[in-house]
Amino acid sequence: MKYLRAFVVIGLFCLPIGLWAQAKWNARYQQYINQYKDVAIEQMQKYKIPASITLAQGLLESGAGNSTLAVKANNHFGIKCHHWTGPTIYKDDDARGECFRVYKNAFESYEDHSVFLVTGQRYRSLFSLKPTDYQGWARGLKAAGYATNPVYADKLIEIIQLYKLYQYDTARHYDKFMTERVKDKPVGGQPLHLITIFNKNYYVIARRGDTFRSIGEEIGISYKKIARYNERDKNDRLREGEIIWLKKKQRRAPKEFKHRYHQVKPGESMYSIAQAYGIRVKYLYQMNGLSPEYSIRVGDNLRLR
Repeated sequence: MKYLRAFVVIGLFCLPIGLWAQAKWNARYQQYINQYKDVAIEQMQKYKIPASITLAQGLLESGAGNSTLAVKANNHFGIKCHHWTGPTIYKDDDARGECFRVYKNAFESYEDHSVFLVTGQRYRSLFSLKPTDYQGWARGLKAAGYATNPVYADKLIEIIQLYKLYQYDTARHYDKFMTERVKDKPVGGQPLHLITIFNKNYYVIARRGDTFRSIGEEIGISYKKIARYNERDKNDRLREGEIIWLKKKQRRAPKEFKHRYHQVKPGESMYSIAQAYGIRVKYLYQMNGLSPEYSIRVGDNLRLR
């Protein structure tokens, strides 16, 4: 398994359109998509706004969740106050010290963005477009005055095509666990752990100082259960970089590993290998016809499915 390493794309949105067209895939954007795609799909099913458009706008407006508004106000779409009666934050934008809405969590931001478009007179014609017409939506948003940037529509289309966000415009289902996750708030001022889906399960990467209890409190799952899912004692210390599964692990690796083997590397154990693939340890032994007393050796090839 490869883990994505985030890097900052500096000045990306200031590029001329000719250079923008050469933009490359980056990990921070993909992480944002993985985190919010299910919310975008849920919003699409509820409000008929293409999920690709919602995701592309969120990515662009929030700098993949790293803008000042996203970090301090959970405002992923740069929506200004207008007739807002909730909490606010002030920031320079088209003019100095403009008023922006503050949300309790990212989900509220996504919901309010949808309502903002659905109830806005200027956007009414967009809802007559086919749900898969992301180009029509992108250009329609620009024409309706959603953004002042002259290449706003081109940027949305570029993002959608580069990350294949159009695939979500035909989605019929979304992951409710992930949508609930977006309703969570940062704990103790720290950003929430990124949840990744693999082998029909969810995992986070442990940070320095994490415990089963702290992860459980953040995710909203009993820390005793999380420890059990990871075949550990609830009081075990966690090492930075460890994979922590949030549901019961599977009996085998995904189908794509059917004819593939894992070659044991220095420092690995049956437990660490099982964790990497989201497999319960006893089934890793069983698949390979090994007894729990067997000590694996560097170079051993282990079946995963």
